[in-house]
Amino acid sequence: MTDTHVTMAVTEPLGALSPSVTRTSSPTGTWVRVSVVASGVCNADIATAAATGDNTDFPVVPGHEIAGVVAELGDRVEGWSVGDRVAVGWFGGSCGHCAYCREGDVVHCAERKVPGLSYPGGWAQSVTVPADALVRVPDGLDLVDAAPFGCAGVTTFNAVRRAGIRPGGRVAVFGIGGLGHFAVQFASALGYETVAIARGGDREEASRALGAHHYIDSSARAPGAALRQLGGADLIVYTASSTAPVDELLTGLRTHGQLTLVGVDAGSVTVPAARLVMNGHTLTGHLTGSARETEEAMRFAVVTGVRPVVERMPLEQAAEAVGRLRGGAPRFRTVLETA
Repeated sequence: MTDTHVTMAVTEPLGALSPSVTRTSSPTGTWVRVSVVASGVCNADIATAAATGDNTDFPVVPGHEIAGVVAELGDRVEGWSVGDRVAVGWFGGSCGHCAYCREGDVVHCAERKVPGLSYPGGWAQSVTVPADALVRVPDGLDLVDAAPFGCAGVTTFNAVRRAGIRPGGRVAVFGIGGLGHFAVQFASALGYETVAIARGGDREEASRALGAHHYIDSSARAPGAALRQLGGADLIVYTASSTAPVDELLTGLRTHGQLTLVGVDAGSVTVPAARLVMNGHTLTGHLTGSARETEEAMRFAVVTGVRPVVERMPLEQAAEAVGRLRGGAPRFRTVLETA
């Protein structure tokens, strides 16, 4: 073990994201040190890297889509070995004893940890995490591809599979970016007629290559109306960061259809109550997934060929990666590599 490692950190309020040399400490108790190979860049990381919170503890090291190899184990860790290929996602550990944890709903634990927020994240050569956050990466999945499954992958996988849509039903994905390009693949691989919705026509070819059967340019026509022309959607997976289009989009649902929000901003959603009731529509939200559910998403991907479309950048270019994401440039997920 080397005595130090490099992290990409913000060391003061509104400070720049820059390389920092950090002392490498051995984990204790039920914590595990992971040698990071790859770490995804998510929209949520923009706020983390801004480091503007009143109660922010510095230095801030973002990164909650982590993949690497177990380097060291705490003295109370069982079931894991040095050298295991692992990932860590938005779910970064829980209390293990509250009602939600005992029911298996660990992502809604009030004490749920998030890498980058609860402890230093994965934009680093080394990260130390609770053992219950570890995801076992299956053979056949590259670690660079594995990293985005910890947030974007498991979130969209769960949003589609948990909706209970009829076999062969119609699933629309609004927003074809880091989340949406996963959702299109999962919906198609699960056997649904898949509709991709995005602004402009520049993402149509890529959407169809990912498995979309239809493409709607939301800048050319109202997407809800366009969905009605197709017969309506059983499920709309909403991955865009602005909630403004939700009201019109709801008109594209079939009777008993569901719209699931996985991309959000600070705005509000206003819908006519009568329309919601008369059509039996459901408007719901979905957060993320547990370590076990992330493993399920990965195994499904190995079998079906679902993979993130990634742009690789070196760890030291994390600030540039954030800038590109802020401008909507990545196609479709940026992954930072430590090598």
